[in-house]
Amino acid sequence: MTANHGSTQVTGDQVSIGTLVAQASSSFSTLLHGEIELAKLEVKASVKNAGTGAGMFAAAAVLGVFALIFGLIALAEGLVALGVWRWLAYLIVFVVLIAVAGVLVLMGIRKVKRVKAPQQTIDSTRDTVTALRQATAHQPTHRA
Repeated sequence: MTANHGSTQVTGDQVSIGTLVAQASSSFSTLLHGEIELAKLEVKASVKNAGTGAGMFAAAAVLGVFALIFGLIALAEGLVALGVWRWLAYLIVFVVLIAVAGVLVLMGIRKVKRVKAPQQTIDSTRDTVTALRQATAHQPTHRA
């Protein structure tokens, strides 16, 4: 069996390195394009699900806020039913809400003050950069 590849003749099982590289490159390219298409389809489905889920969480949050408002009104009206003046009942609910918000703000401030820079990562990166600079500084440069 004789094959003619360009200007060279290849016989039997002999195949030029160039032919093998071209075939490998073509196969790799086809495989890579297939993987990219698969990734696109998976990401598209994931993004769609994430968007739908986020929309449902937003709707639940809005309904939760409305429910909280009605619950607070019911609490104030319950105080009225117990004999507290209406304006005082609503003022009590208001003060309780302000107190809860204040406690949450203080807790949030404490947590924010605990935030620190990732010092170990910064130190490690600095050491790596220093090591790379030293390694490249000691290598002779080859200029033509």
